[in-house]
Amino acid sequence: MKIDSSYIIPLLLCLLLLIHPALGQDTRTDKYLSEDFNAPDKITINNIFIIGNEKTRKNIIQRELNLTAKTTYDWEEFISFLEEDKKKIYNLQLFTSVEVTPLFTEDDQVEILISVKERWYVMPGIIFQLADRNFSEWWVNQNRDLSRVNYGVKLNHNNVGGRNEKLKVLAQFGFTQAFEVTYSKPYIDVKQQHGIAAQVTYFSNRTIPIRSIDNRQVFFTNEQEDILRRNLSATLQYTFRGSYYNFHNVSLGFNRTDIHPDVLQANPNYFLDDDVQLHYFMAGYSYRHDKRDNIAYATEGQVLALGINRYGLFTNDDVNETEFALMVNKYLRLNNKFHYVTGFSGSSYLSPRQPYILVRGVGYNPNFIRGYELNVIEGQQTVVHKNSIRYELLNANLDLSRYSPIDAISYFPIRMYISGNFDHGHVRDRNFIPENSRLTNKYLFGYGVGLDLVTFYDNVFRFEYSINDQGLGNFFINFTAPL
Repeated sequence: MKIDSSYIIPLLLCLLLLIHPALGQDTRTDKYLSEDFNAPDKITINNIFIIGNEKTRKNIIQRELNLTAKTTYDWEEFISFLEEDKKKIYNLQLFTSVEVTPLFTEDDQVEILISVKERWYVMPGIIFQLADRNFSEWWVNQNRDLSRVNYGVKLNHNNVGGRNEKLKVLAQFGFTQAFEVTYSKPYIDVKQQHGIAAQVTYFSNRTIPIRSIDNRQVFFTNEQEDILRRNLSATLQYTFRGSYYNFHNVSLGFNRTDIHPDVLQANPNYFLDDDVQLHYFMAGYSYRHDKRDNIAYATEGQVLALGINRYGLFTNDDVNETEFALMVNKYLRLNNKFHYVTGFSGSSYLSPRQPYILVRGVGYNPNFIRGYELNVIEGQQTVVHKNSIRYELLNANLDLSRYSPIDAISYFPIRMYISGNFDHGHVRDRNFIPENSRLTNKYLFGYGVGLDLVTFYDNVFRFEYSINDQGLGNFFINFTAPL
């Protein structure tokens, strides 16, 4: 995973919060679920009020609601919708906090008050991140080489016009020089079901991975330190969200990669032929069912993602490849403190060989096995099963409004979990490349323990010690949830 400078401040605040005397308590307890509360059989909602959304338009929030005004619900259904609607609004990732509160006017009559605190939507920032696959790859395999750092500037606007539109502009230098513009509009229709997105990316490298040997990436640069690879890609995407938890995406794009002739001398099969240019059109379809309580770090719910990508649409394209991908994760809350997470991911190409820029396997997102963070295990079919049982050490909220003049950073949550982990999987290499035979076409597993922090703006920090089935153990740092 990449290390971004925006992680530093939340991590330092987390350490301070651990000794702060004003830590809050667990907020999951709901008095309306207690046995002391005399609940009616049915409840009618008279009105729904939304406050705190200074920039976000009401219809963006209302789109997430099961609950509607002037409607009568069974009590259990009403309570369930309260919890679900709160999670859906928070998962918009537009707010630091969300409260959905029933205000009783009669024993069976309520007004619903939705109170939100908005995030800071315009995020100019400095890019300072590692170019490698994860921190451990840089620390161990690349010997903490500071030349392998990307730096630059970026601007993210995460709520353009208050309509949950996203705009990202990036200018990056260093190890990878990149320029990117991304725009997405979740809804272009009155019913808020259809959306569009577009992305244009250009990047170049003076050092590139050209193959793997002994299941580790081999990087190449020439003596003149010329640019070895240039890549230009553009993608258009159409999205359809017909229900709360189901998303469909159709994409169409173009990719062109140019390499220096020295790359072909180092690896004649980099593009599977002797050409220094690879271009192709691509199309894809994906479906996602997402019912997690928190999309950044879930403890309840499930997510299912299916995808098919076609690389090469026309006869003059340089690639003729089809890829399938699947991800299924389940999050089970065992009690107030323990939850169990299990997830399956896999991908498959139809043909036995791919250009190196399309290579997949363990070590490339989302397929990894703990204990093998230092390796890339490449092939045409990958299957990974990840498991964690987690115990919540801390769930607290700190009100910083007395110290912060900006409401968007006046609320600081922190959750901490200790985890026991076990991952296993298999990568099939139909070419049986001898220099990578130690780990390909074999059953692999890894296990260990970890400490997870979930903090401000859903930043995740993971500190893990893992051992693989080769008997090799190491300490790893990651910056996203494992599943």
